[in-house]
Amino acid sequence: MHDQTLLMLATEIRNRTLKLVDGVTPDQAAFTGGRGLNNSILWHAGHALVTVEHLSVSPATDRPPLYPAGWYETFSMKSQPATVTNWPALGDVAAALQEQLGRLTEVLRSLPQERIDQVIDAARNRTLRFSILHGLLDEARHQGEIILLKKLWARREPA
Repeated sequence: MHDQTLLMLATEIRNRTLKLVDGVTPDQAAFTGGRGLNNSILWHAGHALVTVEHLSVSPATDRPPLYPAGWYETFSMKSQPATVTNWPALGDVAAALQEQLGRLTEVLRSLPQERIDQVIDAARNRTLRFSILHGLLDEARHQGEIILLKKLWARREPA
């Protein structure tokens, strides 16, 4: 039997991310907000994809992370967005987020409870459940950043 809570959480968080980026223009997607903020709406959306892939999907499927070449360098925690010159379109990131949700929910439906509770990081005594939750929690936190950037965009002085 699958873990209904993880499945519900994954669906709710990802659908909210998709809703937040829906209708965002290319200018809005690239907006960083200034005043010490470094990351754009596009970066936060791509970061959600990369993080969930590394912490949730890949460990649950026992497969390498799956996303286009260069996206880890563009969207990971170690990325330097100010130096990126070749950004994917937000629509491509949104499509990848939608596709990833399908893969994640499929694997969550198939995982037995003992696999979800299996320790996958012995050094920190962390289970697969912890890793999945950590990835989803990170995405939820970045939703707040997207909301902030949308508010700042609405209040900016037009160029």
